[in-house]
Amino acid sequence: MGNFSHQMRVSSALLKRLRSHQRAIAAVNVDGSRSFTTTEGHRPTIVHKRSIDILHDPWFNKGTAFSMTERDRLDLRGLLPPNVMSSEQQIERFIYTPTVGLVCQKYSGLFRRPRGMYFSAEDRGEMMSMVYNWPADQVDMIVVTDGSRILGLGDLGVQGIGIAIGKLDLYVAAAGINPQRVLPVMIDVGTNNEKLLEDPLYLGLQEHRLDGEEYIAVIDEFMEAVFTRWPHVIVQFEDFQSKWAFKLLQRYRNEYRMFNDDVQGTAGVALAGLLGAVRAQGRPMIDFPKMKIVVAGAGSKLISHWDSDYSAGIGVLNAARKTMARMLGDTDIAFESARSQFWVVDANGLITEARENIDPDARPFARKVKEIERQGLTEGAKLVEVVSQVKPDVLLGLSAVGGLFSKEVLEALKGSTSTRPAIFAMSNPTKNAECTPEEAFSIVGDNIIFGSGSPFNNVDLGNGHVGHSNQANNMFLFPGIGLGTLLSGSKVVSDGMLQAAAECLAAYMTEEEVLQGIIYPSISRIRDITKEVAAAVIKEAIEEDLAEGYREIDARELQKLNEDEIRTYVMNNMWSPEYPTLVYKRD
Repeated sequence: MGNFSHQMRVSSALLKRLRSHQRAIAAVNVDGSRSFTTTEGHRPTIVHKRSIDILHDPWFNKGTAFSMTERDRLDLRGLLPPNVMSSEQQIERFIYTPTVGLVCQKYSGLFRRPRGMYFSAEDRGEMMSMVYNWPADQVDMIVVTDGSRILGLGDLGVQGIGIAIGKLDLYVAAAGINPQRVLPVMIDVGTNNEKLLEDPLYLGLQEHRLDGEEYIAVIDEFMEAVFTRWPHVIVQFEDFQSKWAFKLLQRYRNEYRMFNDDVQGTAGVALAGLLGAVRAQGRPMIDFPKMKIVVAGAGSKLISHWDSDYSAGIGVLNAARKTMARMLGDTDIAFESARSQFWVVDANGLITEARENIDPDARPFARKVKEIERQGLTEGAKLVEVVSQVKPDVLLGLSAVGGLFSKEVLEALKGSTSTRPAIFAMSNPTKNAECTPEEAFSIVGDNIIFGSGSPFNNVDLGNGHVGHSNQANNMFLFPGIGLGTLLSGSKVVSDGMLQAAAECLAAYMTEEEVLQGIIYPSISRIRDITKEVAAAVIKEAIEEDLAEGYREIDARELQKLNEDEIRTYVMNNMWSPEYPTLVYKRD
């Protein structure tokens, strides 16, 4: 929850930078290169409404920014506080409290007006007509949840729509998705939260969750309905419980423009951190397949006291393995070879092929028995034993067990064969982090790379030296993935497009920065990061022959663009907030 709340606190500050960004975009390129224009961000300036109706219409409402002339002519005088504020002043006043998590928890009591659409189990057979109740003829981005695993708070049922609203706010702030073309969606299939089932104020279905084929039928009907009305929309799945996250991703990803941020976004950001760690060791990213990675978590859906996010953990492993395989030639042999770079440890210890009832998703990462015997290990070996014997380049935490990287484990990592070992304590919220940066730097040493899922302060190492704490924030990737997919016109979000996004983020930092141990950028640079990621996604879509174009730019035009022109194309299609003058005062 801390990670997402941090994203939202900074999103208002990002809007300040949009005006300077917008002014920087030239209308004409004097060097003769291809120029693009767009009407994104320009509101209609012919006003057919007056008084309170204007304040209720997001197309026209400027709130306290209406000038006195506009207030007089549009019958707004007296309906607003007297002080006229600029948009910059409005941004300064904006504070994102309470956090999204708290809003979701209290949603039934806070609800005042609809902010999206609700499809429930009781709407079966009606969804195809329901989608036409939404007033927008064009929707570019949908974030959908079933409320089953909201942040670290568990099953919040219909109240989980707050996460869809919040994520789309980030799409607007970071990627410049037009806010009139986004749609938050809640699919209410019931809840297993007994407190909500007994709450008379709860707004959702007060029945236990659908399961099995009944559940899938509801999601199938929803997907068919939204893509029938909006064929070019992108659907991001958010905070679905692990039980369904992978199944739904595999079911829809080759048919619809969709992705799952918890599985693919988290995996991409983690992959970017792993690639950044290679760079921080002074090595080229192509050396990534040589990295030895010990992974704590992601091994089992039934993990005892290890309450890890299984879907995210497996997503990270799969993304890393596929990237290694691509770097090794993208053959079956390369894919098999990449498997041998991972040692996965769950609550029952090191996973080997001798383990009974290995989950199918984790089976590819089970070590061969003879192989680990040569390393002095056995089935079920403890984490500290594995770290001691493997001497890994990377210790990756996906367990959601706070303090799992104990003093003994970190001491064992001092024996790493790497000149600069990397520690990733990726679990959220802060209390679930496998270790803190202070523990990592003080025990393992100053010359490490540290990354985490939750935000931590940098560590003062003395003598003017700083131990950098790098936050692996999904916000670095998912806005660019969505925007790039939209502008490319690709009908699917391919593995190659996701890898291109991760590699772009990994390459974003300068050599000087990575050698200092900085592998992720500042959130303050999010618009530029998103532009670069989106451009990388478009470029990969073109190379895979998936790009079909967007609006007036068709596939052939996209294929003619060089890298700089793709960046310009992206920038010119990023919405920026601006207030047009509706009524002019005569001099």
